[in-house]
Amino acid sequence: MKTKKEKAQFVVETLEQLFPTTPIPLDHKDPFTLLIAVLLSAQCTDERVNQVTPALFQLADNPFDMAKVPTEQIQAIIRPCGLSPKKAAAISALSHILVDQYNGEVPQNYEALEALPGVGHKTASVVMSQGFGFPAFPVDTHIHRLLTRWGLTSGKNVVQTEKDAKALFAEELWNKLHLQIIFYGRAYSPARSPKFETDIITRTIGTAAAKKELR
Repeated sequence: MKTKKEKAQFVVETLEQLFPTTPIPLDHKDPFTLLIAVLLSAQCTDERVNQVTPALFQLADNPFDMAKVPTEQIQAIIRPCGLSPKKAAAISALSHILVDQYNGEVPQNYEALEALPGVGHKTASVVMSQGFGFPAFPVDTHIHRLLTRWGLTSGKNVVQTEKDAKALFAEELWNKLHLQIIFYGRAYSPARSPKFETDIITRTIGTAAAKKELR
């Protein structure tokens, strides 16, 4: 039986072979547009977000312009992403805060980011990682599910999963690896109907329960 460290090394090597490059899934041009895109992605697919944001960013692609857009107009554009009243209110409010407190710049620290309306730890981690290049390991439901299936975390919650992942994987891998795991889940280990033939990582190092699901 492999140790967690051995399992982690197998994951890194396999994902590097399958996904040597990791393009950022959400279309954006700077930290602000990334922040908005990640906020919109809550309970929504990246594909849907990428369909919606061009119209929104054509209207306003910076905090100064976004703060001037009526919340109702923002909501009308982002409605396909779901939770549009809450998300529109958050986008408007955080834009005002960025203008009033940060001269229109997105802050580069967790505390300030997580204080913004609609921004939780996972969203802040994505912005810190993909927007600013700081080492971070954003854990969404897909990463939580896979690391649990692979026996690399207790699976109690995403907070514990993030701690476990950071302890297992080298810091210099975090920014790329969290995307590789997401890509792997989508391509080879979907939440519904995982397939034994394609899910090589679960087949090799998964928990007994996870391997049973593949049969």
